[in-house]
Amino acid sequence: MRFNIGSRGPRDESIPLLTHPLAEGDRIAIAALGAQFEVLDVPGHTRAHIAYYGSKLLFCGDTLFACGCGRVFEGTPPQLHASLAKLAALPDDTLVYCAHEYTLANIRFARAVEPGNKALAERERADTRTREQKRPTVPSNIGREKATNPFLRCAEPEVAQSASRFRGAALAGPVEVFAAIREWKNGF
Repeated sequence: MRFNIGSRGPRDESIPLLTHPLAEGDRIAIAALGAQFEVLDVPGHTRAHIAYYGSKLLFCGDTLFACGCGRVFEGTPPQLHASLAKLAALPDDTLVYCAHEYTLANIRFARAVEPGNKALAERERADTRTREQKRPTVPSNIGREKATNPFLRCAEPEVAQSASRFRGAALAGPVEVFAAIREWKNGF
């Protein structure tokens, strides 16, 4: 089944073939699916990244990954941290459809950041079995991400302590913790 919904993308980007520029609060409908989605501005990975949320489904591109998040390319760590907080505020049963299957690599990093997280250890076992069966780990859901994704857990003491060890200095809050673990993940 093919859908012709035009070329949609962030309003604040210069994209030559963009026919339908979108921004926070805009809505798109896919009649064939009977679904309507709200556009969310989620800058940080890129300057003007957007996500689509509706019917407890989140299509978030490279902002949030299963047990990870995108790199900071054109945005800033505070922007990406705020965007992730916006997504984490969605209902826990929201299904998260990210752009790539990086889950096991992200879990390995998350275990280095938060080795004492029991939910993360269980996720590692379950997702490893899933991938061994050649099945995808995506979609995840917001509740699972809040319990296991270090980029959504920057206020947790173990995550903050690991980030401080990485930086070699105490950090002044969740945004600094986020920036430190995002930098750490870049070289992991």
